Amino acid sequence: MSQSLSPSVVRPLAPTAAELLDFVRRTAADTALIASLPLDPEGRTWLRLDGPGGSEAWLIGWPPGTGTGWHDHAESLGAFATARGTLKENSLAVRLPADGWKTLELHEGVDRERALTAGDGRAFGQHHVHEVLNESTEEHAVSVHVYHPPLPLIRRYSRSGAVLNLQQVEGPEDWS
Repeated sequence: MSQSLSPSVVRPLAPTAAELLDFVRRTAADTALIASLPLDPEGRTWLRLDGPGGSEAWLIGWPPGTGTGWHDHAESLGAFATARGTLKENSLAVRLPADGWKTLELHEGVDRERALTAGDGRAFGQHHVHEVLNESTEEHAVSVHVYHPPLPLIRRYSRSGAVLNLQQVEGPEDWS
């Protein structure tokens, strides 16, 4: 007697932060891809990429003196790596409440700063608040970013000393 087994639905596992970091590092090392990004002297440029496991990935060009401002990526894990130039990341070493606040006073000692040169990358968890800057006055920077799940929203903040203020919440429809 033979048995018929019904096929089970296999769902891919979400990529880990380490897998996202590996993806951005490998992609940042793809010199042909990096060279294909058109660079604009006035503003950031970007190209959407296919990331691992259904993640959202971007190749981004940063003219001298540009940055993101303070923001987070909501419920998404993420990673980024510098492919060319140097990027500075300012971040907060504290997990902020996800919702329900407009203004927070930050405690002393939560600020972190790191420089990421070509080949350097970092991964981050949910609700990671940071800003990314190209502080060069002469050189474009290029980086690769990936988020899983794809970004449901971005919260943008302003910062004055120890006070962080929620300024705006953007959804995917705001980025097209």
